[in-house]
Amino acid sequence: MGPAVPAGARLFLALTLCLAAGAAEPEGRPAGRKVLPPPSNLHYSFGQLCKLKWTWNPPEGMNSGCDLEYCSEILINGIPQENREWSRNLFREEDVSLNEEAHFRVRSECKSDNTSEPSNWVEISTPPKGAAGTAAVGINCTWYNLEYMVCTWLPGQNASAGTNYTLYYWYDGLGNNQQCQNYIYGDNFGCNFSLSIQNSTDVYPTISILIRDNSEEIRPVCANRNPTTIVKPGPPRIVTASVIKDEMHIEWQNPGTFPPHCLVYQVELKDSKSGSVQQHDIKGYTEAWFPSVHPNNVYVVKVRARVEGTCYSSNRWSDWSEEKSIGENTDFTFYIVLILTVPLTVAVATIILLVYLKRLKILIYPQIPDPRKIIKRMFGEQIEDFQSCPGDDFLNVRKPAMEEEIHYLVWIENPESSTSDNEDRERPALQVKAL
Repeated sequence: MGPAVPAGARLFLALTLCLAAGAAEPEGRPAGRKVLPPPSNLHYSFGQLCKLKWTWNPPEGMNSGCDLEYCSEILINGIPQENREWSRNLFREEDVSLNEEAHFRVRSECKSDNTSEPSNWVEISTPPKGAAGTAAVGINCTWYNLEYMVCTWLPGQNASAGTNYTLYYWYDGLGNNQQCQNYIYGDNFGCNFSLSIQNSTDVYPTISILIRDNSEEIRPVCANRNPTTIVKPGPPRIVTASVIKDEMHIEWQNPGTFPPHCLVYQVELKDSKSGSVQQHDIKGYTEAWFPSVHPNNVYVVKVRARVEGTCYSSNRWSDWSEEKSIGENTDFTFYIVLILTVPLTVAVATIILLVYLKRLKILIYPQIPDPRKIIKRMFGEQIEDFQSCPGDDFLNVRKPAMEEEIHYLVWIENPESSTSDNEDRERPALQVKAL
């Protein structure tokens, strides 16, 4: 029999054994509790477009009296995302970006049994595909007028110049994912597609956007958008703009198919004379009256719209409508030009009228020729004809010495005749008489 151990030594030994036993227990777990077995056969698969689905099997050797639940969470690049949840399902499905490493872990817990502890974590990672820095960046989507969506992006810094990005979209109720067809090229890449969601409630499904290239070297990227946060109405159209006495009346049309109470309008009035600008917010109406308007000033009016927060969560304003000018501007330049233009126009018209009247007078009252000149020309031609005959030498008895003399040729029949000589009786005598 060995030597007796002092009482103090026995107490020190017992305390040391207790501390060692406590240190052997896992951190945070009371000593003596049973640790549950973890889930088994954890794996993942891709669902619709950007959805990743994790599935697992129940732990083996579980007590039938345990109210078993599974706690799961997702880490992106090793950082928790505050998305831990508890469920009795043997799967979890979430949207992921595909551009970063997704790390999923799950464990089993027994809520109704205070004598058991949660199991250890079972983990699995989903590494991204493609080269780093080749995925599209700066993705920006806008839902225009509840009719179509436009998404734009920039190429990755490490992507080659020939990278051909393709956009796919999907939302719950669409069926299969769809490929966008109308692409935009320029400083930014982009694509627009029709998006008209028939919804009887105020809850809209999340829109999943996938941008990728057919090459395995280009990393795909996913973006999920709540459509109610990216709504942008179309620009209103002004149908009436007038000034009545000292009040201005503006009326415009509702852009799209928004309910009247879901839109807020902003009307801008700019005084072209002073340059001052006034902006007025109008809710629920498509017309407005503005008093105290100067009737001799010209105002430039335009309208834009945005959705009301009670209907949608977006705060994006529409583009401005076409500008309308209202009012009268007293400009003396017009009157000065008018004063100078009217006399000049009258003078030119008078000259043109006088020329026209002179030509008209000639046509109506033609000039009467001088009879003396006509007779002189007529008998002068006859004399020249007689002088040209070779057998008529008797006509050359006298040549006029002056052009002013007028000769008359007179045929005088001889009253005396001889019956014996018929030829002499019938022959006329020609006398030339000078006047």
